[in-house]
Amino acid sequence: MPARCSAGMPCGRDLLIELIRVQPLPAVPAVTVLGVDGFAIRRRHSYSTVLIDMETHRPIEVLPDREAQTLANWLAGHRGIEIVCRDRGGAYAGGVLAGARDAVQVAEFFQLWKNLCEAAQKTVVAHHGCLRQAARPEAEPQEHAPGPEIPGPPSRDYPLAARTRQRYADVQECLARGLSRAAVGRELNLDIQTVRRFADAATVEELLAKAEHRASRLEPWRDVVNQCWNAGVTNVQDITAELHILGFTGSVQIVRRYLRPLRPHGDGRKRGPGKSAPTTPAIPKPRQVSRWMLTHPDHLDQDDALGLKTAVSNCEHLERLHNHLRTFAAIMTQRRGADLPAWLDSVDADDLPALHTLATGLRRDVEAVINGLTLEHNSGAVEGAVTRIKALKRQCYGRANCGLLRLRILLTP
Repeated sequence: MPARCSAGMPCGRDLLIELIRVQPLPAVPAVTVLGVDGFAIRRRHSYSTVLIDMETHRPIEVLPDREAQTLANWLAGHRGIEIVCRDRGGAYAGGVLAGARDAVQVAEFFQLWKNLCEAAQKTVVAHHGCLRQAARPEAEPQEHAPGPEIPGPPSRDYPLAARTRQRYADVQECLARGLSRAAVGRELNLDIQTVRRFADAATVEELLAKAEHRASRLEPWRDVVNQCWNAGVTNVQDITAELHILGFTGSVQIVRRYLRPLRPHGDGRKRGPGKSAPTTPAIPKPRQVSRWMLTHPDHLDQDDALGLKTAVSNCEHLERLHNHLRTFAAIMTQRRGADLPAWLDSVDADDLPALHTLATGLRRDVEAVINGLTLEHNSGAVEGAVTRIKALKRQCYGRANCGLLRLRILLTP
């Protein structure tokens, strides 16, 4: 049914779209600081590039792809650009070098910290066993009565672990034969994202650790469950009801799965006493340890600061990781980009493979990274523009083609 405009004239959507298409585009102003970033027209299929005037924070052009030559051609026709803020993708670096050789390239500020957080998470996962080993009670002499038995780390003989090991071996074997990741997915009938996850993992233990250390909804109330169990309350429904009073919103099945290793095992007729629940504090999850390390010390409360101190004191690798993170944070917040090469050298001297991978990537684009950690320019305005573009896409229900979306981006005030 045709809509009616404010003057009462009937008009259809095709007419409204045509009126947008014939609108004159604003002239491209003289730009000295340019922001460049990509956004998805259709995720994993087609992408475009938005160019931002970093002084006015306004989009000035939308390129139809993310190719280096497209950006180079545009830059060649618009002289006077002195600084380009971009992400660390190789295509944009090559495009700026070809089209505006004298321009200073500044790497994206946010992406640097994000990549460091990912490397820190991988390192904590790889060395989380040190925390479990430190929390394990020492064996007591035989003449003493045995103390309460504390369940150790979860067994890795469950069906999911066996399937993970087999799948990891299959993916690595296919990659060793020279198959691409897409070909591995077709041969093993796996999604490309699954293949990527198994291919990027350094060891199968890394994948198993991630599965075991997922945060449970029971985590905040685990001490309460342990106290109830050790006090003789073994009915799962009663314990769950107690937790619901305290704010727990999970089901009784979560509590039952947690208590299952503590219950006595037998043939169903003769049942001995059950195990005691652990009375020591729970081992912090890798994500929690990572959050402590990546948080400013002034923003940690007393318990978190104590937990961080305990974690780094129980593992030499985590202590080194913590020192590297603090040093990089100081370089980033105080704009000491000149100190980055020394930081990279110190990372290479330590046995931290995830940080080695990060350092290798930073060295490929070290000049732009140093500029990003030194100059006052950053890609914050570009990220804000991409967020607005996503809102425009949603208004079009994702059905606007690149030409129409380009007009809406450039004409929207």
